[in-house]
Amino acid sequence: MTDWSFHNPVRLHFGRGVFDDVADAIDGRPYLLVTHPDAPMQPWRSHLAGLAGAPLASIDDIEPNPSLTMLRRICDRLTAARVDAALIVALGGGSVMDTAKFLAAGHGRYTPVVHYMESGLPPERPALPIVAIPSTAGTGSDLTRWATIWDPERRRKLSLDRNDLYAEAVFVDPRITESLPWSITLASGLDALSHALESLWNVHANPITRSFAVPAARDIMTGLRRLSEDPDDRDARSLMALGATRAGLAFSNTRTALAHNISYPVTLDHGIAHGIACSFCLPEVMAAAIGADAACDAALAEVFGDLDAAPSRLRGFLSALGVVARPEELGIASAEWREIVDAAFAGPRGRNFIGARERFPAAAIPDVAEA
Repeated sequence: MTDWSFHNPVRLHFGRGVFDDVADAIDGRPYLLVTHPDAPMQPWRSHLAGLAGAPLASIDDIEPNPSLTMLRRICDRLTAARVDAALIVALGGGSVMDTAKFLAAGHGRYTPVVHYMESGLPPERPALPIVAIPSTAGTGSDLTRWATIWDPERRRKLSLDRNDLYAEAVFVDPRITESLPWSITLASGLDALSHALESLWNVHANPITRSFAVPAARDIMTGLRRLSEDPDDRDARSLMALGATRAGLAFSNTRTALAHNISYPVTLDHGIAHGIACSFCLPEVMAAAIGADAACDAALAEVFGDLDAAPSRLRGFLSALGVVARPEELGIASAEWREIVDAAFAGPRGRNFIGARERFPAAAIPDVAEA
């Protein structure tokens, strides 16, 4: 009998209003709050303090794509202040979630986490527990055990990956996403779409992960279409939150694949937002995947219909949202693009991909029809 394994130990709370139950998860423990300073977060920070009491300290100077430099600065500040939290509450997007995991892994200390990432030796002690409250419908980091850490000085991406970095509890309340500007809604939503599709054309996919990924892709695409026309569509916000959650559950088991490996140098070297960097080439990745696995083909057909037209339909969907099709539109010359794609196929996420390099189109899939 085939073993279709699936593991995700997170205690997940989903729906409008679940934020109001977060105090039960905190349970009186002294906590460190990691969040954003933006005005839309202020009411939720105040509401959290009203429900669970004030945090021991707040960290809110989080940069996009958390870097070692930023994390060292935060850890030095926590050490100087002698913050001794029993729990970390992460209220924000993917950068907040990744920062919270780094702080949880080292109990607010910098050196042990970097040593673990670079050496792979066992950690000194278990991570602090995390309660995660995502503010975007996208990154899925609230449901995974890893964090992406950037080292721009040495032009590298590091992965912090530990089984004890799954959140203890996650509260997905679509109300928090309602004030997001379109740029963040789009980038985070396309990140979630990438997670869903990358978990389909993945060597680790199975019927359980596909049962999350297929409706996730549908939810996200429908939600983004509706929000592009009406950013105040609350039902579309809820649909996006559900899609991102389903995608998070799917790729928490499969991990990502080729498009994410492509995205890392696009973000690191060209400053392109992660969600755009990993989604603009999805039609080409799909073209390379079609025909490699019957179960993947069937799943993609559930989302896009006729597989012959599926890549162009996805391109039409992205184009309607204003996402560029060609690498040169992101400042990437053709020679560099070939190097990026070759390296991505050879990289760890590329090896998760079921397709072959020779099937990856040399030019962007044309925009024929909107999906």
